[in-house]
Amino acid sequence: MTDRQIAPYGAWRSPITAEMLAADSIGLSEVMLDGDAIYWVESRPTEAGRSVIVRWTAQTGAADVTPPGFNARTRVHEYGGGAYWVDADVVYFANFADQILYRQTPGEAPIPLTPPGYRYADGVVDRARNRILCVREDHTAPGGEPVNTLVAIDCVAGGAGEVIASGYDFYATPRLSPDGTQLCWLAWRHPNMPWTATELWLADVAPDGALVNARCIEGGQGGESIFQPAWAPDGALYFVSDRTDWWNLYRWTPAGAQAVMPLDAEFGAPQWMLGRATYGFADAETAICAYVRNGSATVARLDLVGGALEPLRAFSAVGALRVGAECAAFVAGAPTEHPAVVRLDLQTGEFQPLRLASSTSIDAALISPPEVVDYPTTDGVTAHAFFYAPHNPLYQAPAGELPPLIVFSHGGPTAATTSTLNLDVQFWTSRGFGVLDVNYRGSTGYGRRYRELLHDQWGIADVEDCVAGARWLAEQGRVDGKRLLIRGGSAGGYTTLMALVSTDAFAAGASYFGVSDAEALALETHKFESRYLDWLIGPYPARRDLYRERSPLTHVDKLSSPAIFFQGLDDKVVLPNQAEMMVDALRKKGIPVAYIAYAGEGHGFRRAENIIHSHQAELYFYARVLGITPADELPEIAIENLPRRAGDAG
Repeated sequence: MTDRQIAPYGAWRSPITAEMLAADSIGLSEVMLDGDAIYWVESRPTEAGRSVIVRWTAQTGAADVTPPGFNARTRVHEYGGGAYWVDADVVYFANFADQILYRQTPGEAPIPLTPPGYRYADGVVDRARNRILCVREDHTAPGGEPVNTLVAIDCVAGGAGEVIASGYDFYATPRLSPDGTQLCWLAWRHPNMPWTATELWLADVAPDGALVNARCIEGGQGGESIFQPAWAPDGALYFVSDRTDWWNLYRWTPAGAQAVMPLDAEFGAPQWMLGRATYGFADAETAICAYVRNGSATVARLDLVGGALEPLRAFSAVGALRVGAECAAFVAGAPTEHPAVVRLDLQTGEFQPLRLASSTSIDAALISPPEVVDYPTTDGVTAHAFFYAPHNPLYQAPAGELPPLIVFSHGGPTAATTSTLNLDVQFWTSRGFGVLDVNYRGSTGYGRRYRELLHDQWGIADVEDCVAGARWLAEQGRVDGKRLLIRGGSAGGYTTLMALVSTDAFAAGASYFGVSDAEALALETHKFESRYLDWLIGPYPARRDLYRERSPLTHVDKLSSPAIFFQGLDDKVVLPNQAEMMVDALRKKGIPVAYIAYAGEGHGFRRAENIIHSHQAELYFYARVLGITPADELPEIAIENLPRRAGDAG
């Protein structure tokens, strides 16, 4: 290796470009099995974020199923998930543009099955009755909330669907027993979210398809989140529950549920998106499952009779796990490996990657490895995070200089970050920034009690954990305490803004479609999250005072740090006015601020050109604020209230 070049932190040249983050990367999700075929969904930034169903077999390899002009993505709950299902090579999928459900047989064009005005997701085919059973969200009535139900749709004739279960605000995971005589599903009501309280329902299916004797068999008392009910090949019903703090697997019997494998680990996940799966059955006595413990995931074989758990391989994260008699398939990643669709041969134990999320080969010497850090925060609690030190084998900083730190605050907030190789992180570390990726109180993967530490504390506990982590690293002499930055998207954007208005810890922040007015969010957001703030902050309007207290916009007079805002103009979760109100307030206050809005983008950016531009703009913004001269050639963006430098264009 040649001698390292001496350059300030943040000014290193990196081969991990913004273009690489978009052009060479795809999203992978929604794995399905059908016979010997494995299906998954690819979200492709280079195709304007189009979601494409892909089919793989050992004989043919991978091939697109969704033809050009179609986008397999549902808007149920706005976050979607469960956008397609497969039966005997026939694919049923929701098309994003019109939200119509389509039927696609091999070699033929998709045929519309449903009328406009409805959204569909999370379905299963009832072969005996030639119909689809799925979640429907009815948007045909003007005003008010859409109506969620379970419906049955003829596989050929189509139609809007016959309602088979109604009365609850939300439905998920309708699953038919192997003999077709029973149907189970999940349901919940406002103000609950699926990770706070859900009910497991079971009904008998009459020969004519009607549901009879429908009854709630688990849950219903509050304080229990039930996840992914599923039928074993012998007709036994299983589900995941967090009734003992951890999401563990249970077998249902009329006499009561039986714990299959009690463990201080998470076998479930928050249902932000429909169709999530963490286990499946190889046979009546064997399950393949994925669980999270201490921030990392493991794929394991579970003996359903004896309760023995055999770990097979550790990953950073595992999702969309599907299991058949011969194989399992899932999406997984590791600290030095891109996320991939992986096939596990149940006979040989071989793990075979079928599709990588990125075709870019990253020199292992360039990767900053994650360091698990547990650090003290307020109220005697220990918070969790991954720390990535600045790292580039071609550079070293001048003697005595400490690096700037970027705190990543994940969205949700009931979600989690993982240590899977993330070029978004490596983009910064390879330029000389440290990154602290925080699993603040409320994050999943650490048990229900840790999740509930955010109850009524959003905008407080999450902020305290981000600040505590940054200052903890500074006290250790690992980062520059005067050059701390914070960024986040959605709920992470809210945490970012609350940190900027409630503390003086950060020199600047970047908010991606973040919340600035909690009251406006409560009044304007979509149905799925319309009562989420009751749990995070307090009941509205009874505690309107708390909403004002927890709104960054209320405290803009306390903000003295520069901020940059990125917003999709088609966002239906956090409306653009959330960012625009904050930007206007900063303008009037004379604080350096930049605002970049993208037409055609919703809640999360999918188009390659916008992913590229937002990263370049964020780097430019930090460089200007911190006085760094970046090695990258960056497009200049307008930063209001920031004095121009000598030599700036324009």
